Amino acid sequence: MQQIVDAILSDDASREDFAALAVPDHYRGCLVREDEVSMFEGMASRDKDPSKSLHVEDVPTPELGPGEALVAVAASAINFNTVWSALFEPVSTFQFLKRYGRTSEWAARHDQPYHVLGSDLSGVVLRTGPGVTKWKPGDKVVAHCLSVELESPDGHSDTMLDPEQRIWGYETNFGGLAQFAVVKANQLMPKPRHLTWEEAACSGLVNSTAYRQLVSRNGAGMKQGDVVLIWGAGGGLGSYATQLALNGGAIPVCVVSNAEKARLVRDMGASLVINRAEENYEFWDGDQQNPAEWKRFGARIRELTGGEDPDIVLEHPGRSTFGASVFVARKGGTIVTCASTSGYQHEYDNRYLWMNLKRIIGTHFANYREAWESNRLICKGLVHPTLSTVVGLDDAGAATAAVHRNEHTGKVGVLCLAPDPGLGVEDHETRARLLPAITRFAEQAS
Repeated sequence: MQQIVDAILSDDASREDFAALAVPDHYRGCLVREDEVSMFEGMASRDKDPSKSLHVEDVPTPELGPGEALVAVAASAINFNTVWSALFEPVSTFQFLKRYGRTSEWAARHDQPYHVLGSDLSGVVLRTGPGVTKWKPGDKVVAHCLSVELESPDGHSDTMLDPEQRIWGYETNFGGLAQFAVVKANQLMPKPRHLTWEEAACSGLVNSTAYRQLVSRNGAGMKQGDVVLIWGAGGGLGSYATQLALNGGAIPVCVVSNAEKARLVRDMGASLVINRAEENYEFWDGDQQNPAEWKRFGARIRELTGGEDPDIVLEHPGRSTFGASVFVARKGGTIVTCASTSGYQHEYDNRYLWMNLKRIIGTHFANYREAWESNRLICKGLVHPTLSTVVGLDDAGAATAAVHRNEHTGKVGVLCLAPDPGLGVEDHETRARLLPAITRFAEQAS
């Protein structure tokens, strides 16, 4: 493994050098175990501790199938699907692996008594399977998390509609929180040359998700001048949505949970900010929603925007906010929803939807084209990583627990084969020009 690390860190290692490296028959990965799926039974979600269910262990290196690539992972990142996997909710991810494993001989590799997690990575291609022509050993890459089979016609206009669509590292095995990862070749994208390994690794899932939600024709189709309400604007998804709104000429109204995150989004260029901790919105009164608070929230938005309601609401908290989101969207407006991190059972007053001709659009990650376009924005320096904290692979469990408790800002990166932060930059000139924006979240965290 040290020879692989040395090659990754080398400035002059060639494709031939990477192709000649021996691939170890095992590697270290952050995983959950099937024999522990009941460890949190009877506990409320908030009391479950991912640091107890996540383990870093040696696992066998899988054989590569057709159309796949083995990537030496320099860095990865924590996402909410890592939290869900570690909590074994809403279902155990071993159900996904078993279902996938029944579909083919190659898919059967994923059905293991362990599940290596992680839906982001940056690293270097080590090997490619049969049929891969675009990517070669030695290519520096990032990966998006859409795994598709595309044997059905349903996915050929939008791969997210493929009936065999899965999220890599969540609904498949051999994810990115590890020294090696197995991905389909059509998950790979070029690593931004001006970023470190950990900065490059943190954007794939959330930036692509935000891009589809806001910009894509499959989402809200945001246009210049749109008022966009962004929940959790200082977090992983919201911080990228805020940048995309500003880049696209929209007017973001950023909802954050504390003063620190308010400063961050203002530093990104957003001037309309609601600190819900200070303004103390209580959208629920016990098990009943509180429409008076919806109205108070809507009035606050109008106060900030000069009397305008949101054209688009970027929804991802779910149950705790969804009723308010439907209420405050303008007549004919769009609520675009994913994730539901506070709960999946949404409630809203349908009168405000149907009588005001509003739309609810469900979006889930992004197709390859959308992921590629969102990564291109990062490569061009038009969108920046929102990395705040970096930990080592052995501390991935504790980092996941912190994300579960919402103690993070932006994204939490994880070093896998990269021995230290700050490595992997190739374009130093571009980095120097963009450095304040690149390191904004990290500087705030320190």
